[in-house]
Amino acid sequence: MTNPPIVRFLDRTTPPHIVTLILIAGISALNMSIFLPSLAEMTTYFETDYATMQLSLSGYLAMTAVLQILIGPLSDKIGRRPVLLGAMALFVVASLGTYLATSITVFLFFRMLQASVATGIVLSRAVVRDMVPQDQAASMIGYVTMGMALVPMVGPMIGGLLDEVFGWHATFLFLTICGVAVFALVYFDQGETLASGGMSFREQLRSYPELFASPRFWGYALCAAFASGAFFALLGGASFIAGTVFGLSPIWSGIVIGVPAIGYATGNFLSGRYSVRFGINPMALFGTSLIILGLGISLGLALLGYQHPFIFFGFCLFLGLGNGIALPNVNAGLLSVRPHLAGTASGLGGALMVGGGAALAQYAGGMLNEEAGALPLQWLMFLTSIASCLCVLFVIWRGEPDS
Repeated sequence: MTNPPIVRFLDRTTPPHIVTLILIAGISALNMSIFLPSLAEMTTYFETDYATMQLSLSGYLAMTAVLQILIGPLSDKIGRRPVLLGAMALFVVASLGTYLATSITVFLFFRMLQASVATGIVLSRAVVRDMVPQDQAASMIGYVTMGMALVPMVGPMIGGLLDEVFGWHATFLFLTICGVAVFALVYFDQGETLASGGMSFREQLRSYPELFASPRFWGYALCAAFASGAFFALLGGASFIAGTVFGLSPIWSGIVIGVPAIGYATGNFLSGRYSVRFGINPMALFGTSLIILGLGISLGLALLGYQHPFIFFGFCLFLGLGNGIALPNVNAGLLSVRPHLAGTASGLGGALMVGGGAALAQYAGGMLNEEAGALPLQWLMFLTSIASCLCVLFVIWRGEPDS
């Protein structure tokens, strides 16, 4: 087994410390969720409608989807360190811009630029693959992912608390300060880890037809898109449901929005413990079935007239749990369809997943109104979860590798 590289904290001549990698990835997750409890208040401040304000999430996700494809080849060409430093610098400027914005147009412009921080998620994994062999990389990436999973639990709570005490502007000032801190950490600790270039963007484009011709690739990719899409739809409507429909304060909105993340972390643990024993397809089917079960009960209770924030957000725990079980297995299947195109499949699958989530988040924000309450969002999440399960069943029916 190859000896692990020597790592010295805050030494630019060695690879980055695991804590640095966790924070690089974690700040991206924080940026996506921390402001959600403030969406209703921000809608009033900018004198716009909720669907337009919703672009701050769906547009951000769309930009992230594009970065999923572009960042890997770019860092293969010029290195991990300069790309990370450039992305974090742009994030700091963009976060300050959102803090100072006085119109919805200016705010959304800088919010889209904030998506540059998603580079941290992509390259934290790439750096791990640069540092250690594949068997060790899986374990190390697990620690990075586990650290990331904690952020969506506390991010909305922090944002809700900042909003309640100082107003929504404080959330973006907090992100600016965090960006400066992570930029400094990258500068002083991120040694260059790229030894040789990977697949260029042009080479990736040439490999797309082979992936597109695989029904199993589409089965796995669409399952991931629909399963995560139900979660992104929840993010798209959660602030409106919590604040406007149920009348929760920003801090309580932050607490209930963080509930699915508890389920997601638990699902990740179960996936890591049982996927080898039961196989990726049965685990994916089990995960998507759990989502249908939880959201189905929630929808059924709502149709019977039982509407309460603890019922709505409590059953969303199943959404996080099912995603935590299904997504690691679906992504593993995605990479196994064409092993020699694993990198391309990962980038393309990630783009489809996040891009689909962006569309569903925007649709969820546009369909909500105070009279209808949470029902439209519950129907959307329930039907989307059924679609994810059908995709898994298609892969199982399709069988082993396509010819």
